[in-house]
Amino acid sequence: METADLTGDGMVKVLATLASPHRMRVLAALATGPTYVSQLARDLGISRALLQVHLKRLQTVGLVSDRIEVSDDGKAMKFYEVVPFALCLTPQTLATASESLTDSADRGESIK
Repeated sequence: METADLTGDGMVKVLATLASPHRMRVLAALATGPTYVSQLARDLGISRALLQVHLKRLQTVGLVSDRIEVSDDGKAMKFYEVVPFALCLTPQTLATASESLTDSADRGESIK
């Protein structure tokens, strides 16, 4: 994902997602490589349930992806990893993105 790939609504959604300290920590932890949910929750010191909420939000905006792997003992493990992205915020990129904002962004509605 690149800044130029985002509509105004998409940029609002990505920036709102990144505005959470927990989600920033999740991305930082995943920057070192794919990790499964239980290990990531332990590493971050948060519950798996709370981690799942943050992972879902990050996945919704395209910042992380998941995959299922089967361990040697037959246990299915869900791994998450960062999707490569580069965001460059400048007055010009914000001005360009603002041209495609819709009314739903102003109302805080879900942007798809």
